[in-house]
Amino acid sequence: MTIDPATLVVAATRAEARYVPTGTRLLITGIGKVRAATALTRVLAGVGDVSPVRQIVNVGTAGALHDHHSGLFQPSTVIEHDISSTELRSMGYPVVDRWEMPDGDGTVLASGDTFVADPVRRATLAARADLVDMEGCAIAHVSAEFGVPCRMVKVVSDGADEGAMDWPSLVDDAARRLGDWFERVAQV
Repeated sequence: MTIDPATLVVAATRAEARYVPTGTRLLITGIGKVRAATALTRVLAGVGDVSPVRQIVNVGTAGALHDHHSGLFQPSTVIEHDISSTELRSMGYPVVDRWEMPDGDGTVLASGDTFVADPVRRATLAARADLVDMEGCAIAHVSAEFGVPCRMVKVVSDGADEGAMDWPSLVDDAARRLGDWFERVAQV
């Protein structure tokens, strides 16, 4: 399978991208919003890689905020869950904390620097979202700033509860599912 060289596949960790097809233009950002934003900004600004990027596909794992969620998702909306946007807006500072993704499946992905493994935090987030990760909103934000279309492909690795601490042992299965998705999607 060949992936268009103008498509940049972005993942937080090598483990999540383990089964991305060989030859795919791949960016490993590191975990968290700051690392993701910094790494993607460098590429889109042409630092070290002058090849144009016409599309970004952010792949990775996510925690399920509802027990019935499992498998692979392509979120329609990404929100930043750990910014005080309401308070900042009330002080007159416009804050973008929500991005719409084309061709999504209707799910909402909440992103933040908090690793969600607490049932109370999970319940709070579940009122606003279906899935949770740590980089999606940063990728969406930077993509929007540079005017590059972006889509998200996330595989549920855990229940965003105490079982999330087993993430290192669960990531390979999720990465295989992402690899299967690439096999089904002949042209990204």
